[in-house]
Amino acid sequence: QVQLVESGGGLVQAGGSLRLTCAASGRTVSLYTMGWFRQAPGKEREFVAAINWGDGNTYYAESVKGRFTISKDNAKNTVYLQMNSLIPEDTAVYYCAGTLSRVVFTIKYYDYWGQGTQVTVSS
Repeated sequence: QVQLVESGGGLVQAGGSLRLTCAASGRTVSLYTMGWFRQAPGKEREFVAAINWGDGNTYYAESVKGRFTISKDNAKNTVYLQMNSLIPEDTAVYYCAGTLSRVVFTIKYYDYWGQGTQVTVSS
C-alpha cells in the first residue's frame, strides 16, 4: 500500500504562485509515475502534470505548460507542483496520485490517491 498526503493549497490572487507538496509513504518503490490532477466544481477530474520516479521525465496538460512545474525529491519520497502565473480557471481541488503503470494521462490507471488540497485563485 501507498499513502499520499498533499499540502500547500490556499487562496492566492491571480498572477500569484503556490507550491503543492505530495508526501508518499509505504511501498513507494512500486510506483512508476506520480501525477497531479484537479477537479473544479461541476467538472470532471482532469490531468495536470506527471513525473516518472526513475528517469524524471515530465508531462503537462496544455493548459498549464509554461506556468506549472512538477519536480521530485526521491530521497524524501516527495513530489512538488510549482504553480506560477495562476489564473481563476486554476481554482480546483488538486489531487496527488501514483500509478504502477507507464500510463500517465489517464485517471483510471492511477492506483493511489491523496485526499486533495484546495487551490483558490481570486481575480
